[in-house]
Amino acid sequence: MIIQFKDRKRELQELKEVIGSDGFEFIIIYGRRRVGKTELVLKATEGVKRVYFLSTGEKDLERFYNVCMKQFPEIRSFRADWETLFDFLKGKVDAIIIDEFQNLVKENKKILNIFQSIIDVSLKNSRLKFFVLGSSVSVITTRVLDYSSPLYGRRTGSMLLKPVSFFDLKDFFPSLGIERLVEIYGFADGIPQYLVSIKGNLWSWLKKELKKERSFLKDEMDFLMRYEFEDFGTYKLILEAISHGRTKLNEIKDFIKAKRTDITPYLRNLINVGMVKRVVPVTENIKSKTGRYCISDNFVRFWFRFIYPNLTFIEERVFDVGLIRKEYSQYLGEVFENICRQFLIKKGMFSFTKIGRQWGKMPGAKPGKNTYEIDIVALNERDKEVLFGECKWQDKADAEKIVRELMEKSEYVEWNRGNRKESFAVFAKSFRKRTEEFEGRRVYCFDLRDLDRIVRGKG
Repeated sequence: MIIQFKDRKRELQELKEVIGSDGFEFIIIYGRRRVGKTELVLKATEGVKRVYFLSTGEKDLERFYNVCMKQFPEIRSFRADWETLFDFLKGKVDAIIIDEFQNLVKENKKILNIFQSIIDVSLKNSRLKFFVLGSSVSVITTRVLDYSSPLYGRRTGSMLLKPVSFFDLKDFFPSLGIERLVEIYGFADGIPQYLVSIKGNLWSWLKKELKKERSFLKDEMDFLMRYEFEDFGTYKLILEAISHGRTKLNEIKDFIKAKRTDITPYLRNLINVGMVKRVVPVTENIKSKTGRYCISDNFVRFWFRFIYPNLTFIEERVFDVGLIRKEYSQYLGEVFENICRQFLIKKGMFSFTKIGRQWGKMPGAKPGKNTYEIDIVALNERDKEVLFGECKWQDKADAEKIVRELMEKSEYVEWNRGNRKESFAVFAKSFRKRTEEFEGRRVYCFDLRDLDRIVRGKG
């Protein structure tokens, strides 16, 4: 499916500069499936002579030879080997693009050594731009980018292409209101191909998609897992556990019944490919034992929350999308928190050096209520300033009530206690009552209209 190119202005500009350079360039672009790697490179190389090849992992040399022959019939007189073909092409085209490079790596164990030789012997003194694209983050990072790779030191640049931010969704849906954008982001995250597929109405699209015999929702997660892991059963169980709120290491082990198994290598691999992240209280060291694991991709969260438990009913085409809609507002709570953090970063109203969640023990609290949690804590370590934030995905919120509770929780945060400047922020869909000050502290209230102004570039 070819998608309309959207956004990616910074990445596009960087690649345009690569195209315009005077020397040889070897650029590696990688990122999860459907994030827009192909569209980005094809857009960047518009107007230049190029050869584009999609690797399938089956007879790739033969297929590459045929692609070249369609553009340059005279290549019939040359041998069908990688070295010969690249040596020929370097004088005929400006760019060569090999897509889904991990398939080529899996098919031919010697391919990395072959390309090392091609670059060293034939290409390094040319003006060719050689692009390698990969949807398997694990293969690209361990086999191509790692210092032990034959290609190590040959690349002139690499780019991990990430999903677009929430505030870029306006480029896909310029006429949609902010609440609809939040709903879509909770499903599609910032994955361009998912966003384009929806066409603006999440619920009508989901209803139709879930009734299809060949709905991509049934097997998309398996495709994503196969790109990264050979045996993905345990990985799937871990993601299911986290999606059910088991965020601590022992909780995950109990859920998947792996009490005697060390699952940290699995978690580390999930972190490396961007499906999971380990978070610690923002005031603590990254090695803190209080760390938790959470799913970092909204689509993965959505799939394990709503699709995976209902696959049987979806397969029978009797599943009612209304069941998702009924629970969706609750599900969006964590999504909204992430959006609010993006909002604070983008707005730049508070000069912070760290931002994240905060939790910990409450001294002297009653059993069962011995911990506190704060949605957002932003720290300015130089000036000893701190912003405490609470996010409520609800209408007609009472800001004073929320700030009072937030202030009580903030007292448990030890960071520069008694020697810090505090302010507070409350985020909600809308407010019944706002406030700008509470007990001598500055209070910021942001509703969906405020977020919308930032989205539209008016705030």
